[in-house]
Amino acid sequence: MKISTIRELLGATVVTGEDKLGEHVYAACGSDMMSDVLAFVKDQAVLLTGLVNTQVVRTAEMMDMRCVVFVRDKQPTPDIVRLARESGIVVLATGRRMYEACGILYSSGLVGNKVKEPAV
Repeated sequence: MKISTIRELLGATVVTGEDKLGEHVYAACGSDMMSDVLAFVKDQAVLLTGLVNTQVVRTAEMMDMRCVVFVRDKQPTPDIVRLARESGIVVLATGRRMYEACGILYSSGLVGNKVKEPAV
């Protein structure tokens, strides 16, 4: 899914990375716990979070994520914006709650990480 589509679906504003809205992401993760993100995401994904600190961008960069969406009207600080810009990560902000935002993206075809079904 293109990042521009995510912006449209969530009614999000672009904080930084306007030039990268044409890039694709293939998975999504919604979490306020960066340790869960580290255990979940591999690459080319979008992170939805309400956690507003620089660790979010550092985690996204380490996991080769393309985009961070701040939910619940959370606004990134200038330090977050600077770090995201330096890292080439798109930052979006939406007023939607995380549950709703994740549901919209999932129902529009953006899946989470592939999980193996348990053996029966």
